[in-house]
Amino acid sequence: MFALDPHGVYRAEALSAIPGLIHGFGTRNSEGWPDPPTATVRQVHSDRVVFADKPGVHGEADALVTNLPGFALAIRTADCVPIMIADPAHHAIAAVHVGWRGTVAEILPKALADMSKRYDTVPADVLVAIGPAIGLCCFEVGPEVAVQFGQPAKKTHVDLVDANRQQAMRAGVPGSRISVLGRCTRCETTLFHSYRRDKEQSGRMVTAIGWVR
Repeated sequence: MFALDPHGVYRAEALSAIPGLIHGFGTRNSEGWPDPPTATVRQVHSDRVVFADKPGVHGEADALVTNLPGFALAIRTADCVPIMIADPAHHAIAAVHVGWRGTVAEILPKALADMSKRYDTVPADVLVAIGPAIGLCCFEVGPEVAVQFGQPAKKTHVDLVDANRQQAMRAGVPGSRISVLGRCTRCETTLFHSYRRDKEQSGRMVTAIGWVR
């Protein structure tokens, strides 16, 4: 369902089949990805979704949507979950940065709702790709976070990727239209940046999606 290209960028096969769409999940080996121009946000672990009408920084938020060509929506991660959404029928796309706070706040369903409001997107018709993130194996949280996920108030492990996959399905996206890379950023040292592993020495990986026409 995914292919790693020679530039160190993961491409989702389902998205690669959409004419005029560029997309990819960057790795620590994808220097220079993506080519400018890009639209970005100052990521603050929120549930805010913004519309991007041109390249540049579009305030504080954690998801961008657009239906315009000529630039890519880009987010940066180093353990958080990067998600791309494509609605070919309405030429609409989204890039979503989701940490545990964004998961609890359900930013992914809110991005889908924003696309529905702006572009008449039908969740059942979109394609969702979920990229590299810290896995259940490595994401141990304390009691104060565990309870946010309906877990007992004690240290436990949380699966952010599956939590977002489940949220997408509850919002109306069929499971068959959700592609999950399933690679843990903390485990795979040579391939991914990880803040939990490398702390302040960690770099960031760029996820980008855009229309060329």
